[in-house]
Amino acid sequence: MLYITFKLLAGFIILFIIISFVGRKIINQITPFTFIGSIVIGEFLGTAVYEEHVRILEIIYTISFWGLLLFIVEYLDRKFLPFRRLFQGEPSALIKNGIIDREELKKCRMNINQLQSLLRQNGTFSAREVAYCFLESNGSLSILKKPKYQQTIIEDFNLPEKPVYVPVTLISDGKVLKNELKNIGFDETWLKKQLAMHNISKYTDVFLAEWLEGEGIFIQKC
Repeated sequence: MLYITFKLLAGFIILFIIISFVGRKIINQITPFTFIGSIVIGEFLGTAVYEEHVRILEIIYTISFWGLLLFIVEYLDRKFLPFRRLFQGEPSALIKNGIIDREELKKCRMNINQLQSLLRQNGTFSAREVAYCFLESNGSLSILKKPKYQQTIIEDFNLPEKPVYVPVTLISDGKVLKNELKNIGFDETWLKKQLAMHNISKYTDVFLAEWLEGEGIFIQKC
């Protein structure tokens, strides 16, 4: 037990030193590389502590060397743009000028449902509100809303409050969501008329269709 205690203490000190140099980025601005780096450090320490044949000096060397590699990458990342692109990656534009980029979604291995979920988690309940949306290298979304949807304070305009409605997805990637259509009191006959008004004859031609009370239907073609 005493030997394990010494190992834990040594590991704690080394991790504290590493975090002092590169830990803020690992915690606050995690990238694929720093994510893997932090997992490896944890695995090194977790395995070494309970392996009797692993000595304290080996723990110190292993974690210190890996921490040095992280520090070198951090330094190169700050000094040289090509290294920054290599280790951090670049933001992916999922929505451009209000249009969802299907090819970019595929590159990011995402589908429309996952995009909608991430938008809702960022306080945006409809794709129609978004002018630009970027998937950052750390997995977060950066959203620029269209001017009419940008936040204002209703008291500034002395306007009466209006009821709030949640957008309902009617078609997702060419497939009709019949339960959602039924829940808002419409049927497929009504939906086909709405599509016909946009010169669309087949559901498979629609990538996304949303209904919002008070604003009507929003459609993006495939």
